[in-house]
Amino acid sequence: MRRRTALMAIAGLAGAGALALRPRAHGAPHDAYFAHMAGALRAAGIATPTMVLDRDRMLANAGQVMRNLGGRMDLRLVAKSLPCLPLLDDLIAAMRTQRLMVFNLAYLEQLAAQRPALDLLLGKPLPVAAAAQFYDRFKNGGFDPARQLQWLVDSPQRLAQYRDLARQRQLQLRVNVEIDVGLHRGGVASAAALQQMLDIVKSEPRLQWSGMMGYDAHISKLPDLPGVRAGSLSNALGIYRDYAAQAARALHGGAAPAGLTLNAGGSPTYRLHDGKGAANEVAIGSALVKPGDFDTELLGDLAPAAFIATPVLKAPARFDMPNGVEWIGAAARAWDVNQSRAWFIYGGNWLADPVSPAGMAPSGLYGTSSNQQVLLGSGAQQLHVDDVIFLRPRQSESVLQQFGDIVVMESGRITQRWPVLTPMP
Repeated sequence: MRRRTALMAIAGLAGAGALALRPRAHGAPHDAYFAHMAGALRAAGIATPTMVLDRDRMLANAGQVMRNLGGRMDLRLVAKSLPCLPLLDDLIAAMRTQRLMVFNLAYLEQLAAQRPALDLLLGKPLPVAAAAQFYDRFKNGGFDPARQLQWLVDSPQRLAQYRDLARQRQLQLRVNVEIDVGLHRGGVASAAALQQMLDIVKSEPRLQWSGMMGYDAHISKLPDLPGVRAGSLSNALGIYRDYAAQAARALHGGAAPAGLTLNAGGSPTYRLHDGKGAANEVAIGSALVKPGDFDTELLGDLAPAAFIATPVLKAPARFDMPNGVEWIGAAARAWDVNQSRAWFIYGGNWLADPVSPAGMAPSGLYGTSSNQQVLLGSGAQQLHVDDVIFLRPRQSESVLQQFGDIVVMESGRITQRWPVLTPMP
């Protein structure tokens, strides 16, 4: 009897422990912000998957970034993360910069033709054949490549190719040297390699050294262990300082000329730069609309400004798995009340996460769909057919371009539609 009693007690404790582990119900209807956005979309007659930009939030983010920089660093906007000309125009005006970073030939051509006042820096090294295509197709206008364009070069071999292009086409090329400050994604990684490149520049009158770029996004991703991030930042700053000094000595006798573009940082790390290092400008893009991957301590003073809105197409009374495995769905509902209701949305499988109503999540059992993705919840969301749900993109590049025109919300109303640039790698 004592043994039976003990076993029953153990079983009871195990049962109680299992019940304690059961997920608690969570979720809620749209809060005031998203309810208002849903109403604005309905008033505008929008009922298909749409990228919504809260312009008020974006401009507030722009103002906060400018206050954080405090005039200590110049700012360069990143076109691939903000792939929409009216959106870029808005930020160029608000942040008082003509500097853009561009990452592919198609955007380079469009910006040079349509925004001829810009100062353009390549954000990745392009094959020299792509550079040749640019000059083959470039039509003289207000944009002057010899003065307003910097090609990024990452090795002595690539720089030699650009030198040969300059000679063949009788071009004046400004070249910006990509340096490896710890990310290890390419770029100059030794003083010897840099010296080879400096010798090429020094011996070729058609080449002009315009500066350096050292991308350090890895620092914000490192484990938050004592000394790890600080050590990586110190190392990156030291590498940048040494390479910049080496170039200045080799090409200018020790004193770097005014007007060099010494680019560093990015949205994740721009706040780590205060103008006291060698770099004199930072590049920022995604932080201004703050997708989900940019929820970091360094960007805690910025607000999400871009959301995917899509309607509910179907709202069955409960979540059921397909015929033959219905018992799996029943077991999931019995265990987790947050899998009791299902909503099939218009589209889906985007690089995004549901944010409103709260407490919704994709089904790990049912699978994903780009046609009618299912989202699960407790029912507290109070969603019905034709109601709108919102997802937050994890990144801005490419995702902002998947829905046609960006729908712009200002002061709680839909006011504009902005065409996006055609997606390009």
